[in-house]
Amino acid sequence: MDRNLALEFVRVTEAAAVASGHWIGKGDKLKADGAAVDAMRTAFNEINFTGRVVIGEGSKDEAPELYTGEKLGKGGKPVLDIAVDPLECTDSVAYGRYNALSVIVAGPKGTLLGAPDTYMEKIAVGPKARKVIRLDASVSVNIKKVAKALGKKVGDITVVVLDRERHTQLIKEIRASGARVRLITDGDVAGAIAPSMFDSGIDILMGIGASAESVLAAAAVKALGGELLCRFKSKDEHQRNLVKKAGLNEKKIYSTNDLVKSDDFTFTATGVIDGPLLDGVRFTKSKAVTHSLVIRGKSGTVRYMTTHHRRDPRGDFYSS
Repeated sequence: MDRNLALEFVRVTEAAAVASGHWIGKGDKLKADGAAVDAMRTAFNEINFTGRVVIGEGSKDEAPELYTGEKLGKGGKPVLDIAVDPLECTDSVAYGRYNALSVIVAGPKGTLLGAPDTYMEKIAVGPKARKVIRLDASVSVNIKKVAKALGKKVGDITVVVLDRERHTQLIKEIRASGARVRLITDGDVAGAIAPSMFDSGIDILMGIGASAESVLAAAAVKALGGELLCRFKSKDEHQRNLVKKAGLNEKKIYSTNDLVKSDDFTFTATGVIDGPLLDGVRFTKSKAVTHSLVIRGKSGTVRYMTTHHRRDPRGDFYSS
């Protein structure tokens, strides 16, 4: 994929982050998400490419923009699959909590898993531990194997987990093993990537989270040399039917190579609120400052970008 296109996609996540950033702490997650969606779609349609949303805001009946199957871009080549979360962690933005991102993954047509809107059980680790984890292994066994692979004591291992009632037993088992638990209110895209980032302070992600976030995180984890293993964990018959309709297997354990089938992809994210991957948007009287991450699958190149967006005479922000 053209490296310049990856930089074009940064402008898209920047636009979404700045738009949603105006809603931080204002208690309205729908307006925050709507602002991000509108800004992202507008920015996408200024780029010369043909994109098809494989993971987005839901079906056409559920979402007027960035719905699964929607076409993006001005047309022409390249032709790409697009997975997006214009605003991951809408609650975090609404209530001013930790960790929120705007995220895009792009790859050649047919290379990104079109996961339905359901849940998956997951475990993610960095490069040194990628070969030792098993989704069906016990919590304590996985933690011990990761500790050995990283050259750490079990007591120095930190596991990030979404703070949900469904994880009560998981948290007990992690603590019983002797490892540390770091709870996050939202945002397991950043949580899954963090073990593959040097000096993030996170060694493992465990737990159940949204399937869309699995595909988004898998791209970055794959490029960074880590591993994410996951399996569908539908909460009801409706979700099981969605998986079946998509032609996917609830019993199969999916790896990063199953979720992202090519090395020719890009992962782009811009922080909305400070998190383990990126700082959030900063607003001043004259500008907005954004912090972004661009990862290219083929080269494994990781770029951090800080961008200053000046206000135009109307008070809006320039995005180019």
